[in-house]
Amino acid sequence: MVYKDCNIGSAKPSKKILKEFPHKLVDHISPNKIYTVSSFYKEANEFIKNSHKNKKIPIFVGGTMMYFKILLDGLNKLPPGDNNLRKYLSGLMNDDKNYLHSMLEKKDPIQAKKIKPNDKKRIIRSLEIIENTGQKASLLLDEDTVFLKEKYNVVQYGIEEKDRKSLHRNIEIRLIEIIEKGLVSEVEALLKNYQISDDHPLRKSVNYKQAIGLINNEYSNDEMFNLALYATRQLAKKQITWMRSWKDLHSLSKNKYQKIFNKLKTLERTL
Repeated sequence: MVYKDCNIGSAKPSKKILKEFPHKLVDHISPNKIYTVSSFYKEANEFIKNSHKNKKIPIFVGGTMMYFKILLDGLNKLPPGDNNLRKYLSGLMNDDKNYLHSMLEKKDPIQAKKIKPNDKKRIIRSLEIIENTGQKASLLLDEDTVFLKEKYNVVQYGIEEKDRKSLHRNIEIRLIEIIEKGLVSEVEALLKNYQISDDHPLRKSVNYKQAIGLINNEYSNDEMFNLALYATRQLAKKQITWMRSWKDLHSLSKNKYQKIFNKLKTLERTL
């Protein structure tokens, strides 16, 4: 939802809803760019500060659990990505898939033990940190950070559909609506109007990944639907797993939104 013109595939709120209830970080940047976790962390913290200055409660809504966790637990002060270095490191692998992991073992054995030899992305990121900071990635990644939940009173709610059949039925209905609204046409326009890099998150996102595959003649309409349906179900399953292991989370059944509203009104009176 952070990307402009990614409306249908992300199930973005309608323009009417966004006008009535202004959202931050929606339609925020062009798909030419890549929105990072660090960007979210920085801008989210600024939003919190500004909300408090205006005597308002900042509310974060969504299903991207990793972003919420980083916002709660803090973000380590790590160097930004270095695309040239990443391409160079990738080129070193050649036919030896374990080459980079062996390199990491020599430079930072503690970090190497935490990463599987086939986890190319994390290995390269660790080597990148070492190269650009002169310090071991294991030390920087274990560095203490200031937690959001230590600075503010954070109240967390998770809305869970416990009936698996109902959840799967709703997912299928939602996907049908997304496709009928013009998912494929939206993706065709995105690919035409923007230079979307091969490593852009859009190419891996649910619905967009499958639509791109259809456009590239990798599979049929039915195959696209089934793959998108499976991917959405897997995403929902991961979200439920996150929620069930989440500390200090008040889990609510679907359609119990009035309880959240009442709680927020109570919090508002304490400001």
